Amino acid sequence: MEILVAEGLRKRYGDTAALDGFDLVVPAGSVCALLGPNGAGKTTAVRILSTLLRLDGGRATVAGYDVARQAAEVRRRIGLVGQHAAVDEVLSGRQNLVMFGRLFHLGKARARTRADELLARFGLADTGTKAVKNYSGGMRRRLDLAAGLILAPAVLFLDEPTTGLDPRGRAEVWDAVRELVAAGTTVLLTTQYLDEADQLADSICLVDAGRAVSTGTPDELKASLGGDRVDVVLRRPDDLARATELLGGMVSAEPGEVRVEPELRRVSVAVRDRMAALAETLRVLDDAGLEAADINLRRPTLDEVFLHRTGVKA
Repeated sequence: MEILVAEGLRKRYGDTAALDGFDLVVPAGSVCALLGPNGAGKTTAVRILSTLLRLDGGRATVAGYDVARQAAEVRRRIGLVGQHAAVDEVLSGRQNLVMFGRLFHLGKARARTRADELLARFGLADTGTKAVKNYSGGMRRRLDLAAGLILAPAVLFLDEPTTGLDPRGRAEVWDAVRELVAAGTTVLLTTQYLDEADQLADSICLVDAGRAVSTGTPDELKASLGGDRVDVVLRRPDDLARATELLGGMVSAEPGEVRVEPELRRVSVAVRDRMAALAETLRVLDDAGLEAADINLRRPTLDEVFLHRTGVKA
């Protein structure tokens, strides 16, 4: 079932097209990540889909309701967690959630019950009486997620939820998102961290210049760049040109699929047969007397997909 659909969305700011025919389909109970360079239109898309911004053209539905004509119905079924925490640092975690519950017109008793439920769900029950100013970054972000779930929304919009968090805090937020999706919530995620999309997303939509330029699962997008790659880091910078020539001419190499990173002394070549290519690479380097500091056999990364599919220069 498709719970979120956008067709040909358009939004202009003066002469600038923030969205220029943006399309998106998200199945229920999944995580979809929007990736793209700064200014690509990700946040504009989220603001339109969450009814915070009026579209100039196209149409979109969330949970079966039109975002333009039935905005109030859409709002009853969504949650939104922005880039910056919306909680009050002076209040405790529980007081924050009770306050949000009352703002959502829950009765006093129901707001308190819901606050306790969410504190337990996000592993904050033991710290619920502490002032938020004493929370770690990961704890604050989990509390922010909890606040977005006061009404148990069908769709949760997360706009760069782990920006500024350390690895432990990011992992805590990732676990919380996985639990939400397991319970049936659909998540639309915008992020600048490609590893975050790789970890969490069932599908990825690459956005550039206001359009969806590529969509698919993380594995599908990686596979779209071809098969395996062999990365070779040369011991001596002067060997880089010769190694590039030899590796690009290997029998197992894909024609023209050679990338060079001089600052890292690295040559990367796409190959057809991973094991045969590894053996051939070792032989070619040895025959030419070229010394490698490191050789790595790998699949394409989301970083490479991002650089290849969008207008960003490496």
